[in-house]
Amino acid sequence: MQPVLRHAIENQPDFATLRVFLQPGESVLAEPSAMATMSPNVKLVSSVKGGALGALSRTFSGESIVLNTFTAEGSPGEVWFAPGPMGDMRHVRLSGNTLVLQRGAFVASSPGVTLNAKWQGMSGFFNGEGLVLQSAQGDGDIFFNTFGAILEIDVKGSYVVDTGCIVAFEDTLSYKVTTLPKPGGGMNLKSFFFGGEGLVCRFSGQGRLWIQTRNIAPMLRWVQPFRPLPKKK
Repeated sequence: MQPVLRHAIENQPDFATLRVFLQPGESVLAEPSAMATMSPNVKLVSSVKGGALGALSRTFSGESIVLNTFTAEGSPGEVWFAPGPMGDMRHVRLSGNTLVLQRGAFVASSPGVTLNAKWQGMSGFFNGEGLVLQSAQGDGDIFFNTFGAILEIDVKGSYVVDTGCIVAFEDTLSYKVTTLPKPGGGMNLKSFFFGGEGLVCRFSGQGRLWIQTRNIAPMLRWVQPFRPLPKKK
């Protein structure tokens, strides 16, 4: 089992940053452009992990085909990572189990963690987050970010979440994308078309679920009226 990466998640909860402390020869992988600063003895190597198949998988999941590897050489070093969305960050230790991530949530991981695309079925056409999720499995650490604050839910039975608020969940949970149910059962089309709730994800089983307190789609709709209009010629 790989040792846990020494790290600190700072500047929470609004502008969380990840600080990783590397021993000589130790490495951490991250998304391109996530690095904010690093020690001068840390070597950066960009590569396509998993070959052509891995690159294709990451493209389908909405991530970059390239991963950056940061390695401390000769002496200890550190790397700071600052993801794009304004929000919080979480660390999960994997020991052979699998974590499913929404697109754009991945920040960094140990070399022992493998990232692959996870097809989510035809429901992906309608949930606003794309057809493919990202599956992280192996032995090591993984860090993911959110838009807004983050809530960790210990699901035992069933739980309903707006599709735009899902960040990550353990693969021990099953899920189904649907509308909010009517009190007497069946699809609540009135709420879907007029109530502004859209589609939800109904989880079942037992496992952990992480959700974000902000949804990018409603924020964009809120900003839209304030955008400057192009001047008429």
